[in-house]
Parts: sequence; C-alpha cells; structure tokens
Amino acid sequence: MEAKRLFGRDACASARRIVLVYVFIAASHTSASAAPVYVYGGEFNLRIPEAQNDTRGWMTDAVIEVPDHFIISDLDVSITVRHTKIFDLQIFLESPSSVMLCLNRYDPSTEYFEGEDYIATIFDDEATTPIEDSSTPFTGRYKPRAPGSLTIFDCQDAQGKWRLKIYDAYYADSGYLSNFELMITVPEPGTVQFLLLGAGVVWLCTRG
Repeated sequence: MEAKRLFGRDACASARRIVLVYVFIAASHTSASAAPVYVYGGEFNLRIPEAQNDTRGWMTDAVIEVPDHFIISDLDVSITVRHTKIFDLQIFLESPSSVMLCLNRYDPSTEYFEGEDYIATIFDDEATTPIEDSSTPFTGRYKPRAPGSLTIFDCQDAQGKWRLKIYDAYYADSGYLSNFELMITVPEPGTVQFLLLGAGVVWLCTRG
C-alpha cells in the first residue's frame, strides 16, 4: 500500500512538472503571436457638471455593454475628455463584477497644474510613462495612476456592463466625455485549452 501511495505521489509530481512545461509553452506562444483584440465603445456626449455647494459634479456613467463571454488577458482603456481644467477630474473604471479602478486623480495640496483635455488617451499597463508624470492633453499611452493597475481585471469575464465614472471635484469649469473605448485582449483558443488541461490535472492530483 505504501509503495502505491509513493507511486501516486511521484506520478502527480511528474504530472505537475509536465503541466508547468505546457503552461510555459502556452504563455510563450501567446506572447510571440498576435492574440485577438476586441474593441467596444465609441462616441459619447456626456456632460461633466461642475461641483455645486460642496457636492461633486458626477457625470452620468458612460456604459459599454460587452455582449460576449471573453476571459480577459489584457485590458486597455481609451478616453477623450474635453474639459477646461482636467486637474479637477477624478476618473474611475468599474467592471461588470463591480471591481473598481482609479485611472487618474490628483492631490490638490501637492499636484496642482493648469491644463485642458484628455485627447485619445490610452491607459495601458504596458506603457512606459505613468499618467502622473505626463502633462496635458495626454495624447498617447500611459500607465494608470499608481498604485492602480488594469491587471485587476485580468482573468475576469468581460461580458456585461462596464462603467466609466467621472466627477468634477471643484468649481468654475466645464466639459464633457467625447469618446470611451475598451480594448480587450483574450487568450488564443489553444492557450485556453492548455491552461484548462493543466488546471484539471492539478485538481485531480490534489484530490488524492
């Protein structure tokens, strides 16, 4: 009996090593080839009200409904906001599962600046420049405000309503959201099969 148990443990250890090799191959294949990217969203015309009587000026949520069930391997967010003082704005993305990420905001005591607009601004974890180290109109790719990261949405199901939330924290300025898009990268089908196979083998081994 002990010999059988030892053999079982050895077999499972070998299986786990094989799974790790398959996962490594799958990950390498994904990075080396072009994984599918799906783009949702487009033009909006949502006014961002200015703050009134110590009440934040919340924009009506911009909603993108993703109809497809995709597992997210990477997510980028593109926005265009026309606003007379974007220092005043705080911008958040909420997933269908109610996970919330702050894309950008500023500390009024230490970070004040003058400037207008986000123009075709893409929040991208793989960008080289953090948004807080750049200047208006933020055209190009930037990391979200630290310590936030879009990786919190990785491995989630993309299907459902995504919400862009913007509020104006201060007075005497105005603007609107012009464009909002989600760029969702999903694993290739072969990669998904490898990962599911690996997860299944590990689950079977841990049962004993």
